[in-house]
Formats: sequence, structure tokens, C-alpha cells
Amino acid sequence: MLAGLSLSLLALLLPLGLLLDWLLGEMRRWHPLVGFGNAAGRLESAMNKGGMCFMRGLCAWCVAVLLPSALAWMALAQLAKWSLLAACIAHVALLYFSLGLRSLRDHALPIARALAVGDLPRARRLTARIVSRDTAQANEADLAKAGVESLLENGNDAVFGTLFWFLVAGGPGALLFRLANTLDAMWGYRTPRFDMFGRTAARIDDALNFIPARLTALSYALLGNTRQAWQCWRAQAPAWSSPNAGPVMAAGAGALGVLLGGAAVYHGEIEQRPPLGTGAAAEGSDIVRAWRLVSATACLWAGAIVIAGVFRA
Repeated sequence: MLAGLSLSLLALLLPLGLLLDWLLGEMRRWHPLVGFGNAAGRLESAMNKGGMCFMRGLCAWCVAVLLPSALAWMALAQLAKWSLLAACIAHVALLYFSLGLRSLRDHALPIARALAVGDLPRARRLTARIVSRDTAQANEADLAKAGVESLLENGNDAVFGTLFWFLVAGGPGALLFRLANTLDAMWGYRTPRFDMFGRTAARIDDALNFIPARLTALSYALLGNTRQAWQCWRAQAPAWSSPNAGPVMAAGAGALGVLLGGAAVYHGEIEQRPPLGTGAAAEGSDIVRAWRLVSATACLWAGAIVIAGVFRA
């Protein structure tokens, strides 16, 4: 029993969380992850100073991620003893709050539409909302590449990793994964400020993502050009700086038959990144193709998980 629910029941609840995310999208006001980000920022400001930065970062991670996830686990386990229906609703609600499939579509496809009509200023503004690289002087190819890369990588971070950990530990598992992933995005930088303090957030996120990232890469390969995706995964992923983003983005780029990676501007400096994928450079229409790959993978996961849940039941 996972926080009061069986694995088979969690498998059957998973599509409901996906459906809620698809129908409702992100909450525009009072989103829990936004509130978490604000609280995590204040926690970092209070604890990331003085000596023993690594231990301070470890303690901060436990307070920000482990504590609320453990409390959610205990609360749902007790709720399941009182009402199985209420526990199911709570698990689905936690999955909904942790997912970002609809958000990926809502942020990425407007970039493709802006590029289709040649509106570079709007495309730059929209792209700047979803990537950390500089977009002020980006051309169409740069923006298309950024959009495709963001979709492929966040397909794992915002969707498939969450689904994986929901199956492992129910709603609290999905919550833990998204909180850990959010902290990695906030603290997991190799800068003087975050190198030691954020090391725990970065390493735990790597560990939590290890299996989901490779399942995501495999799914991309199955739903695209399988041979090409596999070749890119094997040859290009080891050169990428992230042990999890490398397989996901290399397999996704190979599946789509587009060339990603290469030069990108961060904080005013050009960074040369290893190539990903093969074929022509990404275009605006490839953002749409990348979204279709991510959404098809979500359908594949949901269908496979439900079938497995039914047979297990």
C-alpha cells in the first residue's frame, strides 16, 4: 500500500490527474508551486550565508522538500483509513498540482505561432519566459532551437518524472519530485553563491531523474525515428553536461531529425554546447512537432500504465 492506496489503484488514478491538468492547466492565482518558490527563495536567503554551506543546503532541502512530502504521506495514509474516495481525490489533486503538460503547450506553441508570422520581438519575449539563456538578439533559428530543447527536457521534468514518482509513491511522490526539481532549478548552479549550498538539490534531482529520464528518452525513440534517436542517445548524450538531460534531449532530437545544441548566449557570453540530434537546424514548425512528440508520449505512458494497472488488479 502506497500512502493508503494500492499500486493498481494509483495506476488507474494517474489518467485523472493528466486529464485535470489538460482541462484546467496551471492555476493563474495562488499556484502552490509559485508559493513554494517564494518560500524557498526566503529560506535560501536566510540559510545561505556563513560557513558550512553544504550542511546548510542539506538542511534547507530537507525543510523545503522532505518535510512537506513526509507530512503529505502521513496525512494521506490516515485519510485512506477514513475514506478511500477522499484519499483518491487527494492523490489526484497532488498529481494535478505537480504536472505541467498543459503548461508546456501553452508556453511553447505561441512561440511557434509568433515565428510563423515573422514576429521576432514577440517570439523573443515568449521564449525568455521558459529558458534562462539570453534571447534579446536571438534569430529565428535560435528561438526555434530553444523552444524545442525546452519542450523535450521539460517533458521529463514537468511530466514524465512526475508520473513515474506518482506510481512509486502516490501523490506525495509526485509532490516530492516536483519540489526537488524546482529547488534544482533555483539552487542547482555552479556559481560562487550556489555551488556548495545547492549541491544537495542538484545531486538529489539527478538521482530522482535517473530512471524517468531514460524511460522518457526510450519513449521519444519509440515514437519517432527510433534508429536515429538511439544512435544520437549513445553518441551524444555522454558529452552533455547533465547526466539526465543529455539522454532525453539527444534521443528527442534524433527522433525528430533536428539539430539542437551548439551556441547559446548565457549572461552575455556565448557558450558552445555539444551538438544534439542530426539533420537540419530547428525551425518554428519543429516546436509543434516536439510538442506532438511530448503529448504522444504522455498518451503512451497513460495507456500503458492503465493497462498494467488493470492486469495487476
